[in-house]
Amino acid sequence: MAGKDDSLQSVSTRLDGNNYTYWSYIMKNFLRGNNMGGYVTGTKAKPTVPQTETYDLLLDAWETDNSKVITWINNSVTLSIGMQLAKYDTTKEVWNHLERLYTQSNFAKQYQLEHDIRALQQNDQSIQDFYVAMSDLWDQLALTESKELKDFQPYIARREEQRLVQFLMALHSDFEGLRGTIIHRSPLPSVDSVVHELIAEETCIKSHADKGFKTTSIPTPAPAVLAVSSNQSRQTSRVVHDECAFCKQKNHWKAQCPLLVNMGKSGQP
Repeated sequence: MAGKDDSLQSVSTRLDGNNYTYWSYIMKNFLRGNNMGGYVTGTKAKPTVPQTETYDLLLDAWETDNSKVITWINNSVTLSIGMQLAKYDTTKEVWNHLERLYTQSNFAKQYQLEHDIRALQQNDQSIQDFYVAMSDLWDQLALTESKELKDFQPYIARREEQRLVQFLMALHSDFEGLRGTIIHRSPLPSVDSVVHELIAEETCIKSHADKGFKTTSIPTPAPAVLAVSSNQSRQTSRVVHDECAFCKQKNHWKAQCPLLVNMGKSGQP
């Protein structure tokens, strides 16, 4: 019978064709938690013995739950994928179709995820949103690992180191200073602790920007303005020096003063 959760929305992760491994992992756990896992595996098959007294009740219960699980699946995939499922009547058929269509080999999936991780950049995302996007890819990649690797502690430590490198490399240039200090720490911090520091730094940067703490530079005069200013200065200087210190007349200096020249010619002191 159905579990207690009667909502039509099952999981927040939506199958888009590229995240089947992660989506199927979440969906299977959701269905098991609602006692519906058998509809995917086929262990809860449609009743086929009509002569029994409880056949009608069993069939009605099965059809109700089957329809509910199909609805849950449809509401957790994109519209284009959901439209492909309309031709199927049972959850098992729906699940088999998705598995057949989107299951990749571990190596192919690993290759795609590694490529996506290296291509991901923070750009204009907040630290929190960027961390969520990166973590989603990391989680999907972890699902391709064998149980032996997941239980091997040196591998886990190396994986965490690699994740820190990937995260720091993709950060916005605003965090260059903090990034430089983090990569020289020994021992290296965890990704979670680095994210905590980066969120605090991000808050500080936004606070300074909101308060208008920006360097205000004094405008540099244009070359033409400088030329005019220099010209005016020379002109002013020439006006001052063109005034005779003796007769106070303009357009000549004292050495060329006509009065002094005439006085010299007449022999007057």
